[in-house]
Amino acid sequence: MAAEDPETFGNTETIGLQQQVARLQALLEATRQVHSTIHEHEVLDRVLRIVVRELEMTGAAFSGTSLVYGEAPMPVDGVRLPTWLLEDRTGGKMAELVVQPPPGRALSLYEADFIEGLVLQAAVALENAHNHKRNVEFARLQQDLDAARRIQQSLLPQSLPKIPGYSLGFRSDTCYEVGGDYLDILELQDGSLLMAVADVAGKGLASAIVSIGFRAAFRGMVASGLPLADIATRINQLQWTEGEESRRRYVTAIFLKLDPVTGDIEVVNAGHNPGFLLASNGSLIEFEASGAPLGLLPGTVYTEENAQLSPGSRLLLYTDGLTEVFRGDDEFGPARLLKEVRGSSARKAEVLLDTIWRAIRDYSAGSPQADDMTALVVCRAMEREP
Repeated sequence: MAAEDPETFGNTETIGLQQQVARLQALLEATRQVHSTIHEHEVLDRVLRIVVRELEMTGAAFSGTSLVYGEAPMPVDGVRLPTWLLEDRTGGKMAELVVQPPPGRALSLYEADFIEGLVLQAAVALENAHNHKRNVEFARLQQDLDAARRIQQSLLPQSLPKIPGYSLGFRSDTCYEVGGDYLDILELQDGSLLMAVADVAGKGLASAIVSIGFRAAFRGMVASGLPLADIATRINQLQWTEGEESRRRYVTAIFLKLDPVTGDIEVVNAGHNPGFLLASNGSLIEFEASGAPLGLLPGTVYTEENAQLSPGSRLLLYTDGLTEVFRGDDEFGPARLLKEVRGSSARKAEVLLDTIWRAIRDYSAGSPQADDMTALVVCRAMEREP
């Protein structure tokens, strides 16, 4: 932050003790002024005013900006004007002060020394103002994200249907404040349940926005009474026609309709992880994808698969955040997830969810969560169970 070549000032005088005291007093007052604001523009403006008013300079300006006080500095006869850099703590340039001395003379040693001290203090004040502005913007963004997180959480089922002979439970943990996982459970007028677990490509705010739009489309089509396969087919086309960004944020989803009286289920898998249905005798049904993720390929037609949620059966639908957990290069994977479900004797949904989350946590050994994690469990009691 030193001035240009001292010869610019054309002086070899020394500063006496009395003059040094006066300089320090003036510099202290100038320091107070530049540190008394938290706004970048005001810091720079005050520096210019001090230079022109206190030192009686003809003008001063910050190059590359519209900030000028007094006359705009202009070189005379090609002689470069005195210039100081305001640098941050890392040596990065924040601003450049240019001073126009009175006509016919160069800066005195006192004046140059005063400006040097002023520039040092102004650089600190300017960086503090910049950090304050950044902190305010970050706090505002954090408030918005917190509000978005609360809104997204409020869109999850706030209560679960209580159906005799069944246990339902879900868990959804976002990687960031908000995420792209979606889960819904709807009770239809005929007494059946319609459930959905979906995962928007990517993470964070953009995916969360898409998931909310997906929710609106899904619920609207459910209200119209469309079959599951038609709902998936129409959402796919809707997602595709909404443009390039929506296609980039394609959605994998698995839809399930349950008749609690008979235990009959219908499943449509749109490019999602396979759903697991474990019967009481240990047999396994995996509901594989019948088509591409929603919004990825136009014109895709989906088909449904039928099965029976018999007494003692357990059903798991989940997003890939549960399986794409790593320990070094080794992935937790669907096989380990299925092994945990098979190995658990839990007949209550919440107990089984606790088992799954504990296994994932132990496997990751405390590593930070890298993706959104959502799971839905439906357990049907044995006929002899209350």
